[in-house]
Amino acid sequence: MSAEVNYVLSALFGYFIGSIPFGLILTKMAGYGDIRKIGSGNIGATNVLRTGNKMLALVTVLCDAFKAGVAAAIAGMLVTGSEAASVNASLIAGACGVLGHNFPIWLKFKGGKGVASSFGFFLVTCWPVAVVALVVWLIMAFAFKYSSLAALTAAVTVPIASFFLAPSAEYTIVYLLIVILVVVRHHTNIKRLIKGEESKIRLKKQ
Repeated sequence: MSAEVNYVLSALFGYFIGSIPFGLILTKMAGYGDIRKIGSGNIGATNVLRTGNKMLALVTVLCDAFKAGVAAAIAGMLVTGSEAASVNASLIAGACGVLGHNFPIWLKFKGGKGVASSFGFFLVTCWPVAVVALVVWLIMAFAFKYSSLAALTAAVTVPIASFFLAPSAEYTIVYLLIVILVVVRHHTNIKRLIKGEESKIRLKKQ
């Protein structure tokens, strides 16, 4: 197959893997009903944590990160011919995995905000960049107790870290696009942070 066909298939594969709504599926299986009717209404792990079930939130984080990362890894392995083709397929599949999480076809394109799925994508494609982002997230989360602020700060560091740590410019370009998406998806959180109305991280059920 031509490189173009491989890239299109990688994009579709990544999108459909990424669009699996693990937060919704897991909370329903655990007996909490529709997660979209709890807290912020988001299907991501932060909102799952609002059920008070920390283990369920952890599993959601792992699954959401797993899907974009696995999509990137599989595409990179299946597309052969040159190192550049493999890298491009991996980046495309992982990025589309994040898109799938944000805009899942199964939920009328109303998904999560892509933090965990983005992290999984970064971890698989360039782990040093992911480690930098994780350290920044942990520092901000423990210091200020705002999940959204931690996510936004960590996201902003990704393209900067990628410029110095990633193997090529393609990584930085794709990562920058993903970071822009993460920031845009957090626009309501940004407004609440400015107004001082954003909810802090809590480990107990509200």
